[in-house]
Amino acid sequence: MLPIEKPHNFTQLHFYFHDILDGENPTTIKIINPPSNSHATFGDTFIIDNPLTEEKDLSSKLIGRAQGTYALASQQGDFALKMDINFVFIEGRYKGSTITMIGRNVIVDEVREMPIVGGTGAFRFARGYALAKTIWYDHASGNAIEEFNVSIYHF
Repeated sequence: MLPIEKPHNFTQLHFYFHDILDGENPTTIKIINPPSNSHATFGDTFIIDNPLTEEKDLSSKLIGRAQGTYALASQQGDFALKMDINFVFIEGRYKGSTITMIGRNVIVDEVREMPIVGGTGAFRFARGYALAKTIWYDHASGNAIEEFNVSIYHF
Protein backbone atom coordinates (compact mmCIF):
# COMPACT_ATOMS: atom_id res chain seq x y z
CA MET A 1 0.00 0.00 0.00
CA LEU A 2 1.37 3.40 -0.97
CA PRO A 3 1.37 6.17 1.64
CA ILE A 4 -1.27 8.86 1.23
CA GLU A 5 0.30 12.27 0.85
CA LYS A 6 -1.61 15.41 1.68
CA PRO A 7 -1.29 18.32 -0.74
CA HIS A 8 1.19 20.97 0.28
CA ASN A 9 0.01 24.39 1.36
CA PHE A 10 1.97 27.49 0.46
CA THR A 11 1.92 30.48 2.83
CA GLN A 12 3.59 33.87 2.67
CA LEU A 13 3.97 35.85 5.87
CA HIS A 14 5.02 39.46 6.40
CA PHE A 15 5.90 40.94 9.79
CA TYR A 16 8.33 43.15 11.68
CA PHE A 17 10.88 41.90 14.24
CA HIS A 18 11.85 44.35 17.02
CA ASP A 19 15.29 43.73 18.52
CA ILE A 20 15.37 45.77 21.76
CA LEU A 21 18.63 45.71 23.73
CA ASP A 22 18.14 48.70 26.05
CA GLY A 23 15.53 50.39 28.22
CA GLU A 24 13.42 49.05 31.07
CA ASN A 25 12.28 45.89 29.27
CA PRO A 26 14.92 44.70 26.79
CA THR A 27 13.79 41.76 24.66
CA THR A 28 17.36 40.83 23.69
CA ILE A 29 19.95 40.07 26.36
CA LYS A 30 23.64 39.24 25.91
CA ILE A 31 24.31 35.93 27.65
CA ILE A 32 27.92 35.22 26.55
CA ASN A 33 30.82 37.63 26.12
CA PRO A 34 33.83 36.58 24.06
CA PRO A 35 37.16 36.00 25.83
CA SER A 36 39.22 39.16 26.15
CA ASN A 37 41.89 37.83 23.77
CA SER A 38 39.46 37.18 20.88
CA HIS A 39 38.19 39.28 17.99
CA ALA A 40 36.17 42.22 19.37
CA THR A 41 32.66 40.77 18.88
CA PHE A 42 33.24 37.17 17.76
CA GLY A 43 31.35 34.92 20.17
CA ASP A 44 28.88 37.49 21.52
CA THR A 45 25.71 35.47 22.14
CA PHE A 46 22.21 36.79 22.79
CA ILE A 47 18.91 35.27 23.87
CA ILE A 48 15.75 36.87 22.53
CA ASP A 49 12.02 37.13 23.11
CA ASN A 50 11.33 39.84 20.54
CA PRO A 51 7.92 41.19 19.54
CA LEU A 52 6.62 40.52 16.02
CA THR A 53 4.21 43.17 14.77
CA GLU A 54 2.04 43.75 11.69
CA GLU A 55 3.62 47.15 11.00
CA LYS A 56 7.06 48.62 11.64
CA ASP A 57 5.78 50.66 14.57
CA LEU A 58 6.24 48.74 17.84
CA SER A 59 2.81 49.94 18.97
CA SER A 60 1.11 48.22 16.00
CA LYS A 61 -0.71 44.91 16.46
CA LEU A 62 1.41 42.25 18.17
CA ILE A 63 1.09 39.00 16.21
CA GLY A 64 3.79 36.92 17.85
CA ARG A 65 7.22 36.57 19.42
CA ALA A 66 10.63 35.63 18.07
CA GLN A 67 12.22 33.36 20.67
CA GLY A 68 15.69 31.86 20.47
CA THR A 69 19.34 32.81 20.26
CA TYR A 70 21.81 34.43 17.93
CA ALA A 71 25.58 34.70 18.08
CA LEU A 72 28.27 36.59 16.18
CA ALA A 73 29.86 33.66 14.38
CA SER A 74 32.30 35.22 11.91
CA GLN A 75 35.86 36.40 12.53
CA GLN A 76 36.21 37.88 9.03
CA GLY A 77 34.45 41.19 9.70
CA ASP A 78 31.32 40.40 7.68
CA PHE A 79 29.22 40.46 10.87
CA ALA A 80 27.54 37.12 10.30
CA LEU A 81 25.15 35.89 12.94
CA LYS A 82 24.24 32.25 13.53
CA MET A 83 20.52 32.40 14.28
CA ASP A 84 18.16 29.82 15.72
CA ILE A 85 14.74 31.33 16.22
CA ASN A 86 11.18 30.12 16.68
CA PHE A 87 8.53 32.52 15.43
CA VAL A 88 5.60 31.93 17.79
CA PHE A 89 2.26 33.28 16.54
CA ILE A 90 -0.22 34.49 19.17
CA GLU A 91 -2.93 36.13 17.04
CA GLY A 92 -5.14 35.40 14.06
CA ARG A 93 -5.50 32.22 12.06
CA TYR A 94 -1.98 31.02 13.00
CA LYS A 95 -2.42 31.49 16.76
CA GLY A 96 -0.55 28.70 18.57
CA SER A 97 1.56 27.77 15.52
CA THR A 98 5.31 28.22 15.12
CA ILE A 99 7.95 28.24 12.41
CA THR A 100 11.64 27.58 13.03
CA MET A 101 14.45 29.47 11.30
CA ILE A 102 18.07 28.38 11.60
CA GLY A 103 20.81 29.93 9.52
CA ARG A 104 23.46 32.50 8.75
CA ASN A 105 22.50 36.16 8.79
CA VAL A 106 25.09 38.58 7.36
CA ILE A 107 23.66 41.71 8.93
CA VAL A 108 25.55 44.14 6.68
CA ASP A 109 23.82 42.75 3.56
CA GLU A 110 20.74 44.69 2.48
CA VAL A 111 18.56 41.55 2.24
CA ARG A 112 19.44 38.26 3.93
CA GLU A 113 17.99 34.82 3.20
CA MET A 114 17.67 32.19 5.93
CA PRO A 115 16.07 28.73 5.84
CA ILE A 116 12.81 27.75 7.51
CA VAL A 117 13.41 24.20 8.71
CA GLY A 118 10.22 23.25 10.52
CA GLY A 119 7.07 24.28 12.27
CA THR A 120 4.15 23.26 14.43
CA GLY A 121 0.38 23.60 14.31
CA ALA A 122 -0.73 25.13 11.01
CA PHE A 123 2.91 25.00 9.87
CA ARG A 124 3.65 21.33 10.57
CA PHE A 125 6.52 20.08 8.37
CA ALA A 126 7.27 23.65 7.21
CA ARG A 127 10.08 24.18 4.71
CA GLY A 128 10.97 27.44 3.05
CA TYR A 129 12.93 30.62 3.49
CA ALA A 130 12.83 33.98 5.23
CA LEU A 131 14.06 37.24 3.72
CA ALA A 132 15.12 39.81 6.31
CA LYS A 133 15.83 43.48 5.72
CA THR A 134 16.95 45.99 8.34
CA ILE A 135 14.68 49.00 8.12
CA TRP A 136 15.97 50.82 11.19
CA TYR A 137 19.10 50.48 13.34
CA ASP A 138 20.39 52.58 16.24
CA HIS A 139 24.16 52.16 16.52
CA ALA A 140 24.32 53.51 20.09
CA SER A 141 21.82 51.05 21.59
CA GLY A 142 21.98 48.19 19.07
CA ASN A 143 18.19 48.31 18.73
CA ALA A 144 16.86 47.37 15.32
CA ILE A 145 13.70 46.72 13.34
CA GLU A 146 13.84 43.97 10.73
CA GLU A 147 11.23 43.43 8.05
CA PHE A 148 10.57 39.73 7.36
CA ASN A 149 9.00 38.15 4.30
CA VAL A 150 8.61 34.40 4.82
CA SER A 151 7.61 31.85 2.17
CA ILE A 152 6.86 28.31 3.32
CA TYR A 153 5.41 25.01 2.17
CA HIS A 154 3.66 22.99 4.86
CA PHE A 155 0.96 20.37 5.36
